[in-house]
Amino acid sequence: MAANLVEAEQALPADAVRRLQEVGPGGRRLFTSDLSVNEFLLVEEAGFEPLGLVLGSSIYQIGLQTRRWSQSQELERLTQAMYTARELAMSRMEDEAEVLGADGVVGVRLDVNYYEWGRQTAEFIAVGTAVRARDGSSWRTAAGKPFTSDLSGQDFWTLLQSGFAPLGLVLGTCVYHVAHRGLGNALAQTGRAQELPTFTQALYEARERAMTRMEDEAGRLGAEGVVGVQLVERSHLWGSHTIEFLAIGTAVRSLRPDHVIPPPVPVVPMDR
Repeated sequence: MAANLVEAEQALPADAVRRLQEVGPGGRRLFTSDLSVNEFLLVEEAGFEPLGLVLGSSIYQIGLQTRRWSQSQELERLTQAMYTARELAMSRMEDEAEVLGADGVVGVRLDVNYYEWGRQTAEFIAVGTAVRARDGSSWRTAAGKPFTSDLSGQDFWTLLQSGFAPLGLVLGTCVYHVAHRGLGNALAQTGRAQELPTFTQALYEARERAMTRMEDEAGRLGAEGVVGVQLVERSHLWGSHTIEFLAIGTAVRSLRPDHVIPPPVPVVPMDR
C-alpha cells in the first residue's frame, strides 16, 4: 500500500496532494462529501467513515473520424477516445482516494463538460466520496486499489446488508454512426406507420457492444454481477446521426452464502 501511495502522489498535481494531506491521516479531521444527509448517515450506519471528496479530471481532445453517409458503423477511434478520457479521470480520482488511505469511493458520478477552447475538446470529471471501514477490515480490490461505486448511500447500505460488496465502477462505451436513409426510402416511408429496420438494427447493435464491454470489464474484476446499470445515450457535438452509448454500473462480489435482507422495522410517526 505504501508503494501505491507514492505512485498516487506522483500522479497528482501538487495542490491536490497538499489539500488531501491536510484532511488525510495526520491532518485536520475535516471531511468533505457530496452525499446527502440521508446518504451520509446510511454510509456511517454501514460501518464506513467519510474521508473526503475526491475527484479526477482529464481535458481531452476527442478528435475526428470520417464516416459514410449511408453506412451504419462503429467509430472506433471516437469510442477509444471517450473510454480513455473517462479512465484517466477515474484513475486520478482513485489516486486521490489512495492518498487519503480510503478503502473505497461511493456515490461516484461521471460528467462531461464542453468549453469554448475548441469544438472537439471536453473535460471528463469523476467525483465521489472516499470512505474507510471503521473496523479496520480491508475492502480493497484484488489489485489493492480502493473500490469504486456509483450507488447512492441508500443503495450502498442495502447492498452490504444483503451480503454483497462493491468491487468497482465498470463501463462500456460505443460511438456509433447511424446511416441516413436514402431519398427514395425516405419518400416511400413518409406518413406511414412502420418500423425502420436500419435504424433499429444500428441502435440495437451499438447498445449490445456497450453492454458487452461493461460485462467484460466486470469479468476481469472477478465480479459476480453488475448492479445499478444505466444506459446513457448522448450525441455530444457530433450531430444527430452519431451517438455514444454508455453502459455503466457497479460490479459486486459476494460476502456470504446467503443474501437475506433483515426484515424492515415499522416506524410510527409521532407528529400526528
